[in-house]
Amino acid sequence: MAERPALDPLAPGLMVCGTASNAGKSTIVAGLCRLLARRGVRVAPFKAQNMALNSAVTVSGHEIGRAQFSQAQAAGTEASVDMNPVLIKPTSDTDAQIVVNGKPFATMTAAEYHKHKPELFELVLTALQRLRREFDAVVLEGAGSPAEINLAASDIVNLRVAERAGLSAIVVGDIDPGGVFASLFGTVALLPPSQRELVRGFVINKFRGDPVLLGDGLADIERRCDVPVLGVLPMLDSIQIDAEDSVALSELPPPSADAHLDVAVIAFPCLSNFTDFDPLFAEPDVAVRFVRSVRELGRPDVIVLGGSKATAQDLAWMRSRGLAQAVEAAASDHDAVVLGICGGYQMLGRSITDEVESRCGRVPGLGLLDVETVFEDSKVLAQRRGEAFGGHVEGYQIHHGRVRLCVDAEGEPWLWLDGESDGWRNGRVMGTSLHGVFDADGFRHAFLAHVAAIGGCGFAPTPGSFAARRDEQFDRVADSLAAHLDVEALWEMMGIAALTA
Repeated sequence: MAERPALDPLAPGLMVCGTASNAGKSTIVAGLCRLLARRGVRVAPFKAQNMALNSAVTVSGHEIGRAQFSQAQAAGTEASVDMNPVLIKPTSDTDAQIVVNGKPFATMTAAEYHKHKPELFELVLTALQRLRREFDAVVLEGAGSPAEINLAASDIVNLRVAERAGLSAIVVGDIDPGGVFASLFGTVALLPPSQRELVRGFVINKFRGDPVLLGDGLADIERRCDVPVLGVLPMLDSIQIDAEDSVALSELPPPSADAHLDVAVIAFPCLSNFTDFDPLFAEPDVAVRFVRSVRELGRPDVIVLGGSKATAQDLAWMRSRGLAQAVEAAASDHDAVVLGICGGYQMLGRSITDEVESRCGRVPGLGLLDVETVFEDSKVLAQRRGEAFGGHVEGYQIHHGRVRLCVDAEGEPWLWLDGESDGWRNGRVMGTSLHGVFDADGFRHAFLAHVAAIGGCGFAPTPGSFAARRDEQFDRVADSLAAHLDVEALWEMMGIAALTA
């Protein structure tokens, strides 16, 4: 590698925008971070404002979007709160919890949040500035589309950030649903002149087939917009990089018809941290399904109630659809194992008392575990380690609800964190507050073997490490970018060509 030249006080960067949500911004940022890390560049991801129910906890105990946590892994660096200083976690169609600098700030409506944007804009610029002082380069991710003209004046995440920071941008368009050329053209056309000048390249993403089929379209869009097309990226099927939001649920691979174990995850309206189930998708002998009705539920081997940002409301939704009764019946009438994680653990108990998130007061739980939950104002945010089923586990906790044993509790602890009991079980029903528990290979395989033994079927675990397979996904994306994008033009655009030589 060439000797590094002296860097400016603020490191260079590049913003990756998209024509819409799910265009592939998060994945491309992760791939660019991995490419730069391979070349010895100390790089950090950044997203000023993230709206997502998938989040993670940093070592320092701050909550950030799961996508930025994953991008930091791709970059080979420790995730920090500066990588995602504002996180919006919807609790209903109109309200959301606003997390600022990794801690809950307030729950508010969109109109209320809008009033805070001027101060938050300066806050996110300061966080970006800190990263640019600490790292050699920063790869920024936009949100949705930069051309949302109704939000442009108060934008704190897209090209207004790049403009203040003096950074160039590229725009990614998803060709898979069609209309990519109109989307690219319309995006640029709606931008104000000062931001239009920042767009230095287009990337067409998720293409299936031979790029020759695009004909003169590439040259034509370049001519019309005066923006070069830097490459056409192929569709990467079955890519397993942590998803940002529930849009990704529609792109999950179909369950294997040959799998021995059937896992049904209840798809609450406010299902959070569904990345908990990614390790199960990596097991070919496990079929994972997200279900929203009794008919879809069927008779699985495992029923999982995952995290929820609106625990009481999601429990009421289950009852309205008959799913609560179906889960209760499955726990008693056939050999299904029922597992609750975080919010799902709280639902399995006798009661939930919430004067913090839903302010619903005390509501009955499913009564399958002898625990009760009381929500508190302070939020537990911590990385934790422990053991369960004879194996090591580690993950993170994100919750307002504190789960407590009832005085007459039946059952036993089954998961310990730092020497203290966390999970409780009663027969085939068990719960824990630990997100990421399935990431541990030994625990995941022991748990699934336990389920298989109850159901009287076989289970063949996938050899090797899930962490290693996840890391290979970053390399897979990086290899695709290197093969199909003009990455040297990107480095030149960022002003780091010498660093990547």
